[in-house]
Amino acid sequence: CSPLQDSDDIEDVSLFDADDDLSRRSKKSKIRHPVASFFHLFFRVSAIVVYLLCELLTSSFIACMVSIILLLSCDFWAVKNVTGRLMVGLRWWNQVDDDGRSHWIFEARKVSKQGSKASSEAEARIFWLGLITCPMIWVIFAFSALFSFKVKWLAVVVMGVVLQGANLYGYIRCKVGSRKNLTSMATSYLGKQFLRQ
Repeated sequence: CSPLQDSDDIEDVSLFDADDDLSRRSKKSKIRHPVASFFHLFFRVSAIVVYLLCELLTSSFIACMVSIILLLSCDFWAVKNVTGRLMVGLRWWNQVDDDGRSHWIFEARKVSKQGSKASSEAEARIFWLGLITCPMIWVIFAFSALFSFKVKWLAVVVMGVVLQGANLYGYIRCKVGSRKNLTSMATSYLGKQFLRQ
C-alpha cells in the first residue's frame, strides 16, 4: 500500500482488539462519578452516625434533631436530583399541569445504540446498596425507638424512614416501570416462591 492511498479505500480496523476488550472491562468496573458516589453514601451514613452518637456528643436534643434532618434532607435532594441520574440513569419527579393535576414521572435512561450504558456496574452496586440498606436501618431505629419509649426520637426516625423510603420507592418505580408492572412483578415473584416450596 502506498502512503498516498485514497481515503475512500481505507478501512478503520482496530489492531489491538484485546486491548479494546480490556479497556471496556476496566471501564465497566471503574467508578465514573466518584464525587457523586461519595455524596450518595456520605449524607446517608452521616445521618445514621449522628443519630447513633448524638446522645454521647451533646445533651441538646434540638441540635441533634436539626443536624439529622438537615443531613437527611441533603441526602434526599442529592439522591433524587444528582446521584440517581449520574450513577444509574434513573430519575423521578412530580409535574403539575395547567389544570392543577399532579403527575408523577418515572424515567430510565435509554441504552445507546451500541448497547453500552453510561453508568458502571460498580456505581450501580454502590447506588442500590446505599438506597436499600439505609432505609432498612431507619426502620430498625423506628422499632427500637418505639419499643424503648423514646417518643421524642420517633419523630426524627420517622423522617429518616419517609425521606429515604420515598427515594427507594421512586427509584424502584423507575427501574421496574409503571405501577401495573410493579404489582405484576411482585405477584409473579411470590407465585414462583410459592411453587418452589
